[in-house]
Amino acid sequence: MGRPKQERAVQTREAILRAAAEVFDEYGYAGASINRILERAGATAGAMYFHFKSKEDLARAVMNAQPETIVPLLESEGLQRMVDITMIWSFQLQRDPLLRAGVRLATEQTGLQDATSYVEWAQIMRDCLNVAREKGELQAGVDPHEMAEFAVEACTGMQIYSSVVSGRTDLPERAVRMWRLLLPGIAVPAVVARTEVSPARVPAALRAEPGPAA
Repeated sequence: MGRPKQERAVQTREAILRAAAEVFDEYGYAGASINRILERAGATAGAMYFHFKSKEDLARAVMNAQPETIVPLLESEGLQRMVDITMIWSFQLQRDPLLRAGVRLATEQTGLQDATSYVEWAQIMRDCLNVAREKGELQAGVDPHEMAEFAVEACTGMQIYSSVVSGRTDLPERAVRMWRLLLPGIAVPAVVARTEVSPARVPAALRAEPGPAA
């Protein structure tokens, strides 16, 4: 009896989180109401407050769920993993409301003032770069901490620019261009030559993506 109840609780939490993401994506933090989220989720207020203390708590959960939409799809490591993160991210921002809402909330910071998602992305990038350094993929003098933060900064600005000029339809191409400019400055020549920077790497990973596509 305990397991089905626990599974239902997990499913309810996921439904509320996904519904909140859709509403935050459409209306932003200020325009999203609890009633609209509950209606979208088909859930009760009691169910929501069992999992999330407040609208702010729910927004933080959406904002900080960004890596969960991408990292589980990856099998590569080192610099290729870092490239793959940004390539999948550039596609998922066009199709996954959970990622899109998380990015919108992190960018706008309305009523939140929470840097957690940026810090977590920088740590994920730093982990990739530390592995790359251990494998001899980085040029001498490249600081994983510095490069990780720069990559997050670059992606943040790039997606804002792309959102304004094309509704993010050109974001994958911009991600490719970013790496074509960056890789020669951070990777040894042999690694630059073998690192695949292409949207062609994305579809196979997305076919294995858990959950419904948006």
